[in-house]
This record gives sequence, structure tokens and C-alpha cells, in this order.
Amino acid sequence: MAKDTRQDKKNKVIEVLNKARAMELQAIAQYMNQHYGLDDMDFGELAADMKLIAIDEMRHAETLAERIKELGGEPTVDPLEQAQKGQEVEKIYIFDTNLEDHTVDAYNDFLIVCRENGDSVSVKIFESIIEEEQSHLNYFSNISGHIKKMGAQYLARIAGTSSSTGLAHQGFYIREKGGK
Repeated sequence: MAKDTRQDKKNKVIEVLNKARAMELQAIAQYMNQHYGLDDMDFGELAADMKLIAIDEMRHAETLAERIKELGGEPTVDPLEQAQKGQEVEKIYIFDTNLEDHTVDAYNDFLIVCRENGDSVSVKIFESIIEEEQSHLNYFSNISGHIKKMGAQYLARIAGTSSSTGLAHQGFYIREKGGK
């Protein structure tokens, strides 16, 4: 059996990085959709946290894209799956717990592929992202548990809370105008 060339190894790493990026793009769409839905249902505190988690996923997607480009690949722009829309609040956190659990498992497998192909930089990227995904998993699992145990009482406590994240809006236009 022929030994993999350096390019073969890079291609294997690029493949798992792009799979992870597709997963991140799915998570971004899912969590932003849930953010909007939770805000519309007047669960501001939950909406604000969902928005921040979506922003974490955006950073992950960008980090993966940058690494893919460094390796000479083309970052995917296609989400793994389309977002589930119109979820009831009681179902959102069960769904997201399962999504994050799957993500942590997959990323651990992707990390192994990177290690086996001699890419310690991508290994470190996956280690960092896995730590954040585990934090998301724990949060979703905790909220799901609170809803299961306390139901309407828990949700009533959150109803009417602010959805503000306190984040200053930043983008190209605002930056070009000096942050105004």
C-alpha cells in the first residue's frame, strides 16, 4: 500500500474542516432562527443567550474557513442541513442538546483525522472549538432540564426579559464611518 503524499494528508484534513464548517453554518442558521423565535415569544433572556451562541458558531465557521484557505482548500458555504423552523420553546433545547452532542462527537473524530495526518494546528483548532461546543451543550442541557422540571413556572420567570446582548453593532459600514 502506497504511503499518503503530503497533499493527500492535506486533502483529508481539508475534508473534515469543511464538514465541520458545514455543521457550523447549520448551527448559525438554527440558532439565529431560534433567537428570533424566542424573542418573538417574549423570552428575551433565552433569545439573548441564543444570539451569543450563534455568534460563537460564526467565529468557529470563520476560524475553520481561514484554516481551510491556509491549506489551499475552498471553504464550503453550504450548511450541512437546513434550520428547523417554528420550534416550540419546550422542543428547542432538547433539539439543540442533541445537535451539540453530535457536534462534540464528530469534532473529536475530526481531531483524530487531523492528528493522524500530521496537522497539529488543526488539532488545536478542534480542541478549542470542542471546549466551546461542550459549554453550549451544557447550557442547552441545563435549560432543557429546567423546562422539564419546572415547565411553565420557569418560562414565566423569563417571559418579558430583555433580549439585549449589550453588543455594539459593528460591520463594514460602521467601521468605515469611524464606529459611529
